[in-house]
Amino acid sequence: MDAPSRDVRKKVLVLFPNEWDRVELAAARYRDRYEFRFEGFDLFRFPQNLQLLWFDAHRFIDRVVARYQGAGLDGVVSNEEQFGTVIAALVARRLGLPGTDPDAILLSQHKYYARLLQQKVVPEATPAFTVFPMDGPQPPHIDLAYPFFVKPVKATFSILARRIHDPAELRSLLEFRPFERRILRKLIQPCNDLAEFEIDAGHMLAEEILAGQQFTVEGMVHGGTTTILGVVDSVMYPGTDAFERFEYPSSLSTDVQVRMAVLAERVLSAVGFDHGVFNVEMFHDPASDRIQILEINPRLAYQFADLRRKVDGYECYDAVLALAVGQPPPPFVPGLGEHAAAASFVFRTFEPRRLKTYPSARRLKMLRRSYDDARLMIYRKSIAQMHREMRWLGSCRHSICNLGAEDQSQLFDRYRRVRHELALKLA
Repeated sequence: MDAPSRDVRKKVLVLFPNEWDRVELAAARYRDRYEFRFEGFDLFRFPQNLQLLWFDAHRFIDRVVARYQGAGLDGVVSNEEQFGTVIAALVARRLGLPGTDPDAILLSQHKYYARLLQQKVVPEATPAFTVFPMDGPQPPHIDLAYPFFVKPVKATFSILARRIHDPAELRSLLEFRPFERRILRKLIQPCNDLAEFEIDAGHMLAEEILAGQQFTVEGMVHGGTTTILGVVDSVMYPGTDAFERFEYPSSLSTDVQVRMAVLAERVLSAVGFDHGVFNVEMFHDPASDRIQILEINPRLAYQFADLRRKVDGYECYDAVLALAVGQPPPPFVPGLGEHAAAASFVFRTFEPRRLKTYPSARRLKMLRRSYDDARLMIYRKSIAQMHREMRWLGSCRHSICNLGAEDQSQLFDRYRRVRHELALKLA
C-alpha cells in the first residue's frame, strides 16, 4: 500500500487582505505551494470597513495567536499599511515565525519620528518640518512659511494630506464632524495602542512643499542584503497632488536612480528594517538635482506588483511569501517580462459624482478576455462615501487599470480603448 501523500504546502496567514492580495494569491502557481488563511477586514471596502469602529488591535492579536498557535503556520504577511504590517510582525514574533522587526515598522510609519531619523542620517534629503496636535488650537501656530504641506503623522492612503495656503484653509481641514472624528480616532488608535511614542498618532506633520516629480523606489531585504527592484514614476493630475498614473520603467536617468537607491538603503538600515519588502517615496527636482524623501513604507506596493511582472517577469508576491516563510526571495533580473512599458491608470474626479453606469460582470469578463494582461479594479461608492472621500482626499477614485505595452504610445492607446469599452463616464 502506498504511503499517504504529505501536504508540503507552506501555510501562510494573510492579515487584512485587500482586493489586490486576493487576486494575486488566487493565482494557479500558488495552489501546490501555499495554503492561505485569511483574517481581518479590508479597510477600503464597505461594509467590511465598518469593523474599524469596534476594532481593538491587542484583542485581535491575542485572538489570532490563540487560533493559530500549534496550527503549523509557516509565515504571516500583510500589505495593509495603517496597522496590518505591524500586527503581522507582532503575530509572527509571538508565534516564533520569520518577520520584520515591529519596532522598525512603527518607526518607519510614524512620519514625525521617521523625519527625525532621516534628519540625522540623510539631512540632504530631508525637508524642513514641524509637528502639531490635531486637536490643539485652531489654527495652530506653524513654524513654516505658507504654503506648506500637512498630513497625519500616522495615516493611510493620503488621508488629510494636502497643501495649505493660509490659516483659514488649515482651520477648515481640521474641523471634523462627530462621525469623522470617531473614524479618525479609530484609524489612529491601533498605532497608539501598539507604540509608546511621546508624539502620538493624534498629531499632524507640517513640512515644506517638495519640488519636482514624485517617484517610488522598491526593494527587499534578506539576510542583511538589500535588492533594489526599480523605480516607478508618479504622474499627477495637472495642478493637483492626486495620482493620475504610475509608470514603469522610470524615465529617470540611471545616475539619479542609483542615488535614490543609496538613500533608501541608508534610511532602511537606520530604522532597523532587515527583513521584508519595502518602498520609499521620493521627489527629484530636475532644476536643482536634489532628491528628497517623502516617506518610508515597510511593505509591498501591491498596486505596482503587476507592473513589475509585465516588464521584468518578476513576481513580487513570490518574494513576499518566500520572506514570510524564512526562505530567500527569487533572484531579480530586470527586463524579462512580456512588455517594455507598463502603467497603472487611476480614473478619478474632483467632485462627488458617480459613474454613469458601472460595468456589468459580463462586460468585465469580455474585456478581460480581450485584454488578458489587464488588472482592473472598479470602486462603487455612495454619495456619502464620495463626499467623505472628497473631504479627506480631495478627489474621488473610481477605477484603477494596469496595462502593459510595447511603448508608452501603445500604452495610452490601450487605456483609451479600455475606458471606452467600459463606458467609464460620470453621471
